[in-house]
Amino acid sequence: MDIPAVKDESEDAIEVELADHPDSDDIIAAVVLDASPKSVRAVLASGEEITITGAGLSFATNLLSDKAPPNRQVKRGAIIRIIQDGQAWSITQMPEVQSAFVSASTEDGAIRALIGGFDFNRNKFNHVTQAWRQPGSSFKPFIYSASLEKGLSPSTIINDAPISFGAGQTGGQALETKNYDGKYEGPMTMRRGLTKSKNMISIRILNKIGAKYGQEYATRFGFDAEKNPAYLTLALGAGAVTPLQMASAYAVFANGGYKISPYLISKIVDSDGKVLSQVVPDKAGDETNRVIDVRNAFLMDSMLKDVVKSGTATKALVLKRTDIGGKTGTTNDSFDAWFAGYQQKLVGIAWIGFDQPKNLGNRETGGGLALPIWINYMQKALKDVPIDEREVPSGLIQANGDYYYAENPPGMGVSSLGVNDQPGLGQDSEKIRDDVKNELF
Repeated sequence: MDIPAVKDESEDAIEVELADHPDSDDIIAAVVLDASPKSVRAVLASGEEITITGAGLSFATNLLSDKAPPNRQVKRGAIIRIIQDGQAWSITQMPEVQSAFVSASTEDGAIRALIGGFDFNRNKFNHVTQAWRQPGSSFKPFIYSASLEKGLSPSTIINDAPISFGAGQTGGQALETKNYDGKYEGPMTMRRGLTKSKNMISIRILNKIGAKYGQEYATRFGFDAEKNPAYLTLALGAGAVTPLQMASAYAVFANGGYKISPYLISKIVDSDGKVLSQVVPDKAGDETNRVIDVRNAFLMDSMLKDVVKSGTATKALVLKRTDIGGKTGTTNDSFDAWFAGYQQKLVGIAWIGFDQPKNLGNRETGGGLALPIWINYMQKALKDVPIDEREVPSGLIQANGDYYYAENPPGMGVSSLGVNDQPGLGQDSEKIRDDVKNELF
């Protein structure tokens, strides 16, 4: 804007200009009065003048140069966004990226926290309840859970090696899947495959149990079948879910196998005290709400805790708790970043992405973007909450350092998948489809 030379006129002009740039919580609009590479003097809508120096200019260093593009240069009359940290001011920007977070009780679904986006005044779209996004690797646990009912165990050896698929199995073009880091480690346990979020392991698991079975099994957790088609890409989270659905789904692993329905309002009462509406929540412990075997929930919880202990979510170790588990999620081209995690009585889901999906940044991940949100919340939510370790349910046996269903002890269930595959074999090969040492289904 052009700032008039006359003071009264300049004050009126600045007031009008800033009215078109409303503040967003702590991010405030200001008009630059003068600027140099070492300091910026600006005025707020209140008329207060501030000076920004030192580290507060770091974000705009290039824009303070005479070589900056004219339409982006920070100079007299420019509108900037600022934020205060203690007594110091810094130049910042309004984020284009969106984020969502929801937390709920795993016992009855009562929502403890819900943030639908960065700023409701700028965007009234509730990303927790309305955003259908690809979950990426955060969907893998549901495929792993399904496989436990088909004879696999956390100790099943699965080959982490390249594999390709025809269009009929992907629902689109022929696909040669890769791990996120482009590295392959060969045969490993299913437990390690989830801990390290290996795409090849998930693909081989779903190929074994069948994409249709995997799709149907996922509906137990509240996912929509039509939004998660029965193709092998389901193993990589290529369907669509909402953060609220993910909260309900991960609560199943946390509470021992029960489906709960998140809710915000428990009761509505009129001015006379008459109850107009009251929620009767689905509760964990009510066997009519059980959707997976308690043993399945225990094994999945055990593997998801390993993701925190030594996998893609080790940042959460800062919480110094042994009763937390979860899974990171990153979609193709880093369009979506997730972390879905829980303590036995509290689940939390964090998501980050653009409304119009695009790359979040070079090799950005759920562990790097979404997990810190989850950690920040849990640091407060779990303060003074005792660590709660679950008991081993009946019907499991322990052997070779891991747990097995009693009916599928070592040597009885599926011991390996794809371990003898030859390099370069495609999905249409009988060897890729059927090479299992011990098939019981």
